[in-house]
This record gives sequence, C-alpha cells and structure tokens, in this order.
Amino acid sequence: MQTDLDPDEAVTLAAEWLRKHRNDPRDRAIVPDLKTRFGISASQACEAIRLSRQGGADVR
Repeated sequence: MQTDLDPDEAVTLAAEWLRKHRNDPRDRAIVPDLKTRFGISASQACEAIRLSRQGGADVR
C-alpha cells in the first residue's frame, strides 16, 4: 500500500477521473469500478478516492 505524498500515475489518473465523474450514475460500487477501469488494487482505489476528495469546495 502506498500512502506517501507522491501517488503512482494510475492512482493519480483514477483520482482525476473520479473527480470529473463523481456524480455519474454507477452500475456497481466505486472500488471495484476503479480496480477494473485502471488496473489498480483495492487499497490504491481507496487512495484514489481519498485524493479525489482533497482540495475542498474549489476543486472541480
């Protein structure tokens, strides 16, 4: 599990994608969706979720 301040590229891409598609309707839970879509582990998917929520109300 990578918890440092420099996440790998796949996690960063997943976080950016999730930030843009946060309100899209989903067929399944987000962790399995991110795992399949970006080829990352469950812990990396959780990190991507955490990263996508950083920045407060001004982040789009």
